Amino acid sequence: MKRYLSLWFPEWPLTRLMRARRAQPSHTVTASAPDPQVPFVLTEPGAHGLCVVAANAAARAKGISEPLRFADARARVPAIVSEEVDRAADKLALEALAAWMIRIAPLVALDGPDGLMLEVTGCAHLYGGERDMLAQVTKLLDRGGIPHRAGLASTPGAASALARAAPGMILDRGEEEAGLATLPVSALRLSPETDTLLRRFGLRHIGQLYAIDRKALARRFRSKATADAVLLRLDQALGRRIEPIHPLRPTPACAVRLSCPDPLLSADAIRLGLETLAAELCTKLEVSGKGARKFTLHAFRSDGTSGAVGIAVARAVRNPLHILRLFRERVDQLDPGFGIDLLLLEAHRTGPMEAGTVALSGDLAGVDTDHVVLAALADRIMARLGEDVVRIAVPVESHLPERTEQYAPFDGTLVDGAMKRSAAGPRPIRFLSRPEPINVLAEVPDGPPLRFTWRRLPRTVLRADGPERISPEWWRCHIPPPPEQDGPGERVRHLPRARDYYRVEDAAGARYWLFRNGLYDDGRGGPPAWYIHGLFA
Repeated sequence: MKRYLSLWFPEWPLTRLMRARRAQPSHTVTASAPDPQVPFVLTEPGAHGLCVVAANAAARAKGISEPLRFADARARVPAIVSEEVDRAADKLALEALAAWMIRIAPLVALDGPDGLMLEVTGCAHLYGGERDMLAQVTKLLDRGGIPHRAGLASTPGAASALARAAPGMILDRGEEEAGLATLPVSALRLSPETDTLLRRFGLRHIGQLYAIDRKALARRFRSKATADAVLLRLDQALGRRIEPIHPLRPTPACAVRLSCPDPLLSADAIRLGLETLAAELCTKLEVSGKGARKFTLHAFRSDGTSGAVGIAVARAVRNPLHILRLFRERVDQLDPGFGIDLLLLEAHRTGPMEAGTVALSGDLAGVDTDHVVLAALADRIMARLGEDVVRIAVPVESHLPERTEQYAPFDGTLVDGAMKRSAAGPRPIRFLSRPEPINVLAEVPDGPPLRFTWRRLPRTVLRADGPERISPEWWRCHIPPPPEQDGPGERVRHLPRARDYYRVEDAAGARYWLFRNGLYDDGRGGPPAWYIHGLFA
C-alpha cells in the first residue's frame, strides 16, 4: 500500500523572495526584504495587464489578493509596493527544497508551482509512525521559516486535497471517499474556470459529485475536456485511476541514514559518520548478496540546505574500507555550514558480486593481469579525476585501419587481445587523423612508389614492403543516386575501392605507411589516388 505526503506552500513566491533577500549580504542594495507592515504584492503580466499573483498579510488586510489587477490594487492602496514575480527562481528554489526533503523520503516530485509530493511508503517507521513523521516535517519547515500545509493519504490526489483544504489530516486506505466528502471542490486541483462553473451549478463540496450520474455531470459542461478533467481529478483522488508521480531523481537501491543529535561542524566529524554509514550499508548489501557501483553521500544542514558528493567504482563492491578510501578526498568538498544534522548514504547501480578466488602467487595465476588490482586502480582514477575521463583503445572488427579501434572509458577491464592484430601486417605507431593525399612516382602502375611528395617536401624511397591489400567494406558505401540523376559513368564514383598499403623508408631513414586507393581498370572510378596514413618509429 503506497502512501503519499503532500506539502503545499500557499505563499511560495513571497516565501522564496523573503528567504533569498535574507540570505544576501547586508551591504547589497537589493538585500532588504519587504517590510511586513507595508502592503506588498508580486505581479505578473496577464491578458488584461499586470495582475497580482501573491500578496502579503498587510495587502490582504486591505482587500488585495490574487488575481486582482494591479491597477485596481494601486487604486485601493496608492502606497502599495510591488515587484514582478520570478517564476524561474521560484522553480529552482522549489527544486532545491525538494532535494533537501529527500531526508524524509527518497522519492520527491514537484506538485505544481507551489507544492511537493513525497512517496513515504515504508518511511513512517523511521519516525515512530505517520503522525510523528508529519510532526517532524512540520518542525523542520517551521524552523526554516517556510509556511506550509500538509496532508497524508494513499493517493496523491487525496493527499493534495487534504493539504489544501484540511491541513494536518491523515486518511488511511479506503477512507478517501468519506474523508474528502466535505472538502470544497477547489481542493481537486481544478482550474479556476472549472471551479467557478461547478459553484454555479451548486456543486460546492466534493461529496456532491459522488451522487451525480457521470453522464449527467458531463452534460453540464459545454466542453468535454472540462468534464473529463473533473472526472479525472475525482477518480485520481479516490484511487479509481492511477496518478503517477515523476520524482526528480531515481530511487536508490539501498540507503542508510544517521541522525546527529549535535550538528557536525568539521570534515573529521563527517568522516566518522560516513564510517558508520558505510559499515551499515555494506551489511545490507551483503544480506542481499549484492554490491553497488555508485555511492552518494547527502549532508542535510540545519539551515534548510543540503550538499552531496558521490563516487563511482568499476565493479560492484561492498567493502567499507574501499568505499571510505574513495570518499576520502570528496568529503572535504562538503561545507558543514551552520551544522549538519543528518547524513544519508545511498547505493545505486547494484548488482551481484563477482565470486572468485585469488591465486596464491603469480606463477599459479592463469593470467598475467590481476583484475582485482586493476579494478581498484580504476576506482582511484574515477574518484580522483571523475568518470569517463581516462579512456583506453579497444579493438573493433573492421577492414579499414582507421576503424579497427575506438576509445572507451576505462572501467577496470582490459579487452583480451587489445594489442593483437590477427592476420594483419605491422601497423604504424602514429596514425594521421585522416589520410592525406600525396603525389607519387611509381616504376610500374601497380608497383610501390619510387618517389613521393608530402606537405611540399619530396622524398626518395630506398626500401618498400608490400602490398597489403585491404578489401573495401561494401556494406558501408553510400547509396548511389537514382539513374535519372546520374550522368554517364557517375554511379561508379559511389562504389568503395580496395586499398594497397606499403611500408616505405626514405633516404633520411623515416618510415611511412602509404596506400593506393583503388586499382587500375577496376571499374570503380578514375585512376587510383595515393595517400599517407601513418608514421613508423
